[in-house]
Amino acid sequence: MAQPLPYALEVSPESSLQFTITRDPPTAEGGDGSSRCVMTLRHTGLTNEHLAFKVKTTQPRRYLVRPNQGIVAPGSSETVSILLVDKDRQVLWSTYDRLGQSALDHSKDKFLVQSCAVADNFAAQFRNEPRGEGGQYKKELVEALTGMWNSATSGTSIPVFNKKLHVRHVVGASAAAAGGGQSEGTASSATGALPAAFSEGVDKRNSTEKMSPEQLFDEVASLRRKYDELVAFSVNLTAERDILNNTLEQTKRDLNREMATRTALEKQGLKVSRSHDKPNKSGGGLTMRSLLLAVVFSFLLAVKATNSGSVVMLKNVPMLGGMLGFKSCSKRKHKEKKEKKQDVVAKDEL
Repeated sequence: MAQPLPYALEVSPESSLQFTITRDPPTAEGGDGSSRCVMTLRHTGLTNEHLAFKVKTTQPRRYLVRPNQGIVAPGSSETVSILLVDKDRQVLWSTYDRLGQSALDHSKDKFLVQSCAVADNFAAQFRNEPRGEGGQYKKELVEALTGMWNSATSGTSIPVFNKKLHVRHVVGASAAAAGGGQSEGTASSATGALPAAFSEGVDKRNSTEKMSPEQLFDEVASLRRKYDELVAFSVNLTAERDILNNTLEQTKRDLNREMATRTALEKQGLKVSRSHDKPNKSGGGLTMRSLLLAVVFSFLLAVKATNSGSVVMLKNVPMLGGMLGFKSCSKRKHKEKKEKKQDVVAKDEL
């Protein structure tokens, strides 16, 4: 037998939790319309550290666990009360009423009890603290426990012990005997006898031995008609299934075609928008840069010409000569022609 771990709590019951299902809500102490199960968590004393526990379930809406987490001191124990809510109790009773105990024997509900060691300074804040209803700690301590468990289960080096328990739903003997609304077929199956429907079939089969040939012929003809009706019904169901399958496949093809077309359009539109954006950005940047370079180059050229005394050579440069105050050659020639014309006119007058 394996040696128990020092940070593992001893869980009782050890392997399964049993809930007794009744027709009416329990009237015992704490009768809140729920079936009750009690679980005990005991500190084994293999370590002097306090142990924290947390109780989880696969059906948190079906079971109410009080308390669902807490601290157990060395040598002490904690009692956890688990309640089956009335709504689910009624559902389970209805299942038992229709199908018998065998329908309740395959419950997939499970509980998980986790435990780990905690530091003394962390456990000190839980000592002598008053508890509320169901043994719950106050809000600040519950939040501290929740944060501790989040860090413990998030891959840290804190060892955590896990104990799984299955759930069994049973109907008490008194409840089963008082279940007057239970069908005969269910009652017989619960006691191990054949259901009423099967018993009726066996009796009818035995009675055919006493039938006359005419009665046997009528019985065979009746069975034949029922068989033909079943065959026709199954053929209709098969045809409807094929129609639904064809419709579903056609819908899937249309949907896939629509999604492919939309994806292609989106990709094409994205590429076009990007191709339009890039030239605009690059073109704008190059034009501004060229303009700045031309201005700087012209300025440096003018400064150099001024220093070297050859500013006059710039008068023939378009635009630049006008900016420097030189008159262009075309204007000078035009002025000279105008002056010659005026001189000719003056000579003619004389």
